[in-house]
Amino acid sequence: MFLRSTNRRKDGKDHRYFSVVENRRLPGGKTAQRTVLYLGEINDRQQAAWRKTLDVFDEAEQRFTSMSLFPEDRELPADAIDSVQVRLSGLELKRPRVFGSCWLACELWQQLGLDEFWQQRLPEGRETVSWEKVLRLLVVNRLLDPGSEFRVHRQWYLNSAMDELLETGFEVAEKDRLYRCLDRVLDHKQELFVYLKQKWADLFGADFEVLLYDLTSTYFEGEMEQNPKARRGYSRDGRPDCVQLVIALVVTPDGFPLAYEVMNGNTADRATLRDFLTKIEAAYGKARRVWVMDRGIPSEAILKEMRDPERQTYYLVGTPKGRINRDEKKWLDLPWQPAPLLTIGGIVVTAGAVAAIGVLASLDVLRHKPLSTLRAE
Repeated sequence: MFLRSTNRRKDGKDHRYFSVVENRRLPGGKTAQRTVLYLGEINDRQQAAWRKTLDVFDEAEQRFTSMSLFPEDRELPADAIDSVQVRLSGLELKRPRVFGSCWLACELWQQLGLDEFWQQRLPEGRETVSWEKVLRLLVVNRLLDPGSEFRVHRQWYLNSAMDELLETGFEVAEKDRLYRCLDRVLDHKQELFVYLKQKWADLFGADFEVLLYDLTSTYFEGEMEQNPKARRGYSRDGRPDCVQLVIALVVTPDGFPLAYEVMNGNTADRATLRDFLTKIEAAYGKARRVWVMDRGIPSEAILKEMRDPERQTYYLVGTPKGRINRDEKKWLDLPWQPAPLLTIGGIVVTAGAVAAIGVLASLDVLRHKPLSTLRAE
């Protein structure tokens, strides 16, 4: 990398602008230059108000002093105080790192109170660095540039300013420490969801009356002999030759996660909903919630349980086209009567009609369409 100056004459005066530039090798032996950082105009005697300053640390006095910068080929202004001439040809940019986004992510961490939350549950012991800082490092990486723990250890941490923000050395990114941190966090999973649910309600007015439920899977190329949950099953990725895990997730229409579970790779979709209904009710209490899901997830037995008046659980789910064609005439001949409308989470529904027909688009369509526009009558 090197410092490049650009001269420009404006209003009869010469102005010089500086930027940090690096060379990139291209195929064929050619070189392209990329601007890494624009610095603007270096100080000029005619524009004292535009002087840029640099904080210089005086080791003898143990304090910082602000000094004005001027290029070496220009004389210092008579009124310049604490100024220094810079030999631009000798400037080098060493170890440039990402700072702004890392700083913002750490601020969000503190605004959510997660530093105090984890300090109480992951107390410091004989470790050289607190587990809260290790976890914060992993979370910031997932937010900004998702990658594996090994990538954080090998590459990402060194290219970020997390060492300055965490006030620690490289020990926070040791490979084994990153892996051990995840094991410690797992024991507090449900506490974390309850805590975040309250934070989302306080900060963003989040609504939890409508829940979106869906499943996905992730596969592995290896045998995964040490993971008992990794098994062969229905592959959404078109890789039936690989073992996999099934992941279930419950989120709000605004995208706030409420619960998740990692299950055996051969778990059938229809076998997951009952446990999640029980888990949500046990963690957050019974309430008039609307569950929105793909038609392949619930079984008729589960839907019957959800229609129980004592449970007060509503659902929006697509009906298989074959059943609609089969029962259309029977439904049309029924003595339909107007039913009272229920407004739940901005959705206008009639409980009886939803339970009988439940004709809606798939979950992917629902996730990207304003729920207030959906109506089942």
